[in-house]
Amino acid sequence: MKRLKEDAQSAGNILLEVGSLLMSSGASTHRTRLTMERIAKGLGYGIELLITQRALMLTIIEKEQEHFFSRMKRISPHGVNFRMVSGISHLSWNVLEDNWTIAQISDELKRLKSLPHYPRLVVLSLVGLAGAAFCHIFGGGYIEMAVAFVATFAGLFTRQEAHRLKFNPYLCVFFAAFVASLIAGLAEHFKIGLQPDKAVATSVLFLVPGVPLINSVTDLMDGNIQNGMVRAMNGLMIAFSIAMGLFAAKMILNF
Repeated sequence: MKRLKEDAQSAGNILLEVGSLLMSSGASTHRTRLTMERIAKGLGYGIELLITQRALMLTIIEKEQEHFFSRMKRISPHGVNFRMVSGISHLSWNVLEDNWTIAQISDELKRLKSLPHYPRLVVLSLVGLAGAAFCHIFGGGYIEMAVAFVATFAGLFTRQEAHRLKFNPYLCVFFAAFVASLIAGLAEHFKIGLQPDKAVATSVLFLVPGVPLINSVTDLMDGNIQNGMVRAMNGLMIAFSIAMGLFAAKMILNF
């Protein structure tokens, strides 16, 4: 009985870790629930699960042995890490089809968490190129694309630094939008290029909260009303922060 109870506790802790990683990496509520249930089934347990935006509540009941595990775990601040989401999804199928043990799951989670991120300069440069590409799509020329690249690069750098200094996430977005639009606005203020307004319009697109808004829609469609509303409000707050950053730069430069 004691051994079985320890196994249930180990399985519960692993499941909570999986759910926390998925939610904080940008997975939808429905996907998080399905993945956790799949892993639990592979381990031979049934679960009752409550998923909120900030916490997970899990109960495991082993009916034949009449013991259970019940615990709550807070979810770390949300970001986007599709490598983690896809890795855990692949892990869950290995548990179900190849009968992975708790130790194997734990080792795989450690491996996924230890995977290196892309170098910072690479991320900044590629996001800057994406901003320049958006500018080109909107009709900007090479000069406007260069301005959009510099503005996007500087805006993302500002957001990363603000996040490192542990500012409020919405303030991080505000600072990034302000810096990016200020740099692009300088080009319009001094009439650099033929269509400098294209650079202003596209300099903050890297901040658009696509993942929270998409997840809010999928959660609402799946019946996860509370999480859907919270994620929608989070997306609206990010959009408001972007607008305030643009407004502040516009008031300063009067462009």
